[in-house]
Amino acid sequence: MSPSSPEPDQVARVTSEAAELLGVLWGRASTTPVSASQLRVLFILEHHEGINLRTLAETLGSSPSSTSRLCDRLQAVGFVERRSAAGSRRELELYLSHRGRSFLTVLRRRRESALESVLEQMPAARRAELLHGLEAFCLAAADQIHESDGAAGARSA
Repeated sequence: MSPSSPEPDQVARVTSEAAELLGVLWGRASTTPVSASQLRVLFILEHHEGINLRTLAETLGSSPSSTSRLCDRLQAVGFVERRSAAGSRRELELYLSHRGRSFLTVLRRRRESALESVLEQMPAARRAELLHGLEAFCLAAADQIHESDGAAGARSA
């Protein structure tokens, strides 16, 4: 196979390495008062406002009790709000608080700044190639995630 047409396994290896390096860069840029698991909860709540605890636990692949403890800690620092569901006062819905949203905004700015310092070292043409490749990757990954979410929803119906 030609260099312009690499095998998916080669691209997967390099992408995995890039993800690991991103983790290191982001770790250096972070002053996060939350764990990686708690951060994942914040990202999920950002995209699924009003999700209930059971659904959040399923999304995390965790038990409801563990997920509840994660949310307890996030609520204690003011990043998450629990509200009674409109249809059932016994059911709680989870929301990202204003403070939680602000935290994610600052975290993203710090991460982007760390990435910019690396990207500035790359030639402009390579940055353009990376941008186009990452845009295509994001679309493909989002499609696959939404398909599997739909299949999971159909199985549980």
